[in-house]
Amino acid sequence: MKKKILLGFGGLLLTSVLAFGQETIVPAKPQNGPIVITGATIHIGNGRVISNGYVAFDKGKITAIGEGAAPATAGATVVDAAGKQVYPGFICPITTLGLVEIEEGARGTVDDTETGELNPHVRSLIAYNTDSKVIPTVRANGILLAQPTPEGGGISGQSSVMMLDGWNWEDAAYKKDIGIHLTWPVARAARGRRGAGAPQTGETPAERAQKQIDAIYSLFAQAQGYAAGGKPAVHNLRLDAMVGLFNGTKKVFINADGAKEIEQAVAFAKKFNVSAVIVGGKESYIVADLLKQNNIPVIIKETQTLPDKDEDDVYLPYKLPHLLQDAGVLYGLTGIGFWRQRNLPFEAGEAVGYGLTKEQALSMITINNAKILGIDKTTGTLEVGKDANLFVSAGDALDMLTLDVTSEYIQGRNIDLNNKHKQLYKKFSDKYGNPVKL
Repeated sequence: MKKKILLGFGGLLLTSVLAFGQETIVPAKPQNGPIVITGATIHIGNGRVISNGYVAFDKGKITAIGEGAAPATAGATVVDAAGKQVYPGFICPITTLGLVEIEEGARGTVDDTETGELNPHVRSLIAYNTDSKVIPTVRANGILLAQPTPEGGGISGQSSVMMLDGWNWEDAAYKKDIGIHLTWPVARAARGRRGAGAPQTGETPAERAQKQIDAIYSLFAQAQGYAAGGKPAVHNLRLDAMVGLFNGTKKVFINADGAKEIEQAVAFAKKFNVSAVIVGGKESYIVADLLKQNNIPVIIKETQTLPDKDEDDVYLPYKLPHLLQDAGVLYGLTGIGFWRQRNLPFEAGEAVGYGLTKEQALSMITINNAKILGIDKTTGTLEVGKDANLFVSAGDALDMLTLDVTSEYIQGRNIDLNNKHKQLYKKFSDKYGNPVKL
């Protein structure tokens, strides 16, 4: 018994030590008075830039913005940003941020996938972890909103737009259940290591893909009929979740890279008259006219990568945003996974050297992403009446050598910029005689 008590006490002590050894980053309090940022270069997010400008906000909303001296505001906190730059908060779509904490060896921290193939009723919203230690490291680079997205299966589930600050998922929710995610089947054999573990079912890749496509069509046909039938006597969770696709309150996000798969996805969206977004779209430039004609946007997955095909231009991933820009297709950008989303502004910056202007690259991760996610009426640009989602940087926010976020705000709340990376940097800088301040 004594041994058990001692072991229990030891475990409690260890837990306490670990708890107190971790950083404490408290969610920001609501804005309690007007704030005016002055003297900065202000990037509106829609291509317009204001030199020596000001932006004022109160109660979480932008109240004034312009060039020159700011109008007098009683009781305002004035932030002198002379020589600095102000940007709209970056928006990160299609990510597992907040759903995954440790990729390998800690399955209990991974909550991005549900069992089964067709799960339109699964909600990433309630799995979002506001206490993730990864979120502050991403937020410190100006990313203020994200779309935690379920993965796996043919239809993975629903996503919501979340603020990267909050006590719980209810606090952090910015726009709930905006869309359903599906992966379009590929009718060709996987190449290289990815194909090594493919199941040997006796079917050809084309037969297997067609069977998966038939299952998606069948479920959507059921859901369309269910939605048209009015209030059902008996509710079906899967079909209930899909009703929004047919009344225009939700979008379908379709993962498709090849031109053929994109064409099939567009035909599918037209048949069921649903609002679609192509995710990935590596060959979207080939079918850009089709996408433009059908008003279907593309969320590009990273620029810092290599092309899929040996015969492709090695710089194609960097050029893709410019190709879609020239074609008149609405496009946004995301990164990979969760922790790598901190590189989102730098991925956007890569496209500047391959055809985009800096303001077009900025729009790609602000207003363009906002339009695609259906939140452009409240965020994505710095305009009067919109939410005060913005940050101040000492340098160019799209350049990893100069980005230096000095303050940031989500709905006017002054966000704590501390994070695990900064604490580790300080810890070892202090140890080796080069003390720094956080």
